[in-house]
Amino acid sequence: MNRIPFGVSELDSLIGGGSPPGSVVLLAGDAGAGAREFLHTSATFNALAHSDPDAFELHYGSVADEASLPEEVHYVSFTASPREIREEIFHTVDDELMDAAMPEIEFEDLSREYFQLSPIPRDWYVGKRRTLEDLGSASDRRDVLEAFGDYLTANARGSLVLVDALTDLMALPDEQVDTSEATMLLQGLKKASQSWGGLILVLVNQESLTDTEMGTLMGAVDGTLGFEWESGGNERDRTMYVREFRGVLSRIEAEDIIRFETEIHDAGFDISNVRKIR
Repeated sequence: MNRIPFGVSELDSLIGGGSPPGSVVLLAGDAGAGAREFLHTSATFNALAHSDPDAFELHYGSVADEASLPEEVHYVSFTASPREIREEIFHTVDDELMDAAMPEIEFEDLSREYFQLSPIPRDWYVGKRRTLEDLGSASDRRDVLEAFGDYLTANARGSLVLVDALTDLMALPDEQVDTSEATMLLQGLKKASQSWGGLILVLVNQESLTDTEMGTLMGAVDGTLGFEWESGGNERDRTMYVREFRGVLSRIEAEDIIRFETEIHDAGFDISNVRKIR
């Protein structure tokens, strides 16, 4: 296996089938510019390939000879429930495609661990009142990083893992997770992912980070895809570019590609035009 599909057909075809296996990739950019939609599309189409191959081939096409689909798709969120994530994805991808893909996406909700030390009322993120059983197990709770690590250790091998979102962790009080710990987390993921052989996509809200923080995170991973809004006249266009990426950036540079114009339609995130150096 030389590549793992991102699930965005035009991008995959341009870079030899997808991402090198074992990669950890940041999806970072302006709010609404396409990073989250890219994440949702990747989850949908890699799952759809297992649940409905005919629909996958109709909307995506054939997987490149150099590429192999991930064995499983796992979507990890620190603050949102599976129901909330499903509703978000339905805003990105056609209902019929999402319904077909959903059985092949495993959702992991870490909001219990994320909010447990916060002043947020427990009913808000658990959905039920505290029981005697809950009180008895309170001392055994794992922190959010431990829970996240345990889940990846059990499920990431050979899989596509989508993390929504790293900046949620960085928003925790410094005594829980600070920038240096988030960077170490990515460095550990990068090292482990090389042996797991899957693909890990990590969403970050770039607008909540300083340039220094963003640069530090980029240095800890294998690649970064940037998503931006561009204004021209009365229109705004979504664009994507490869900021850094081992095994991918060199292919794009060889084709003199500098930026991708993108769009969101019924089949999710897609590339609408390729800008080249002229």
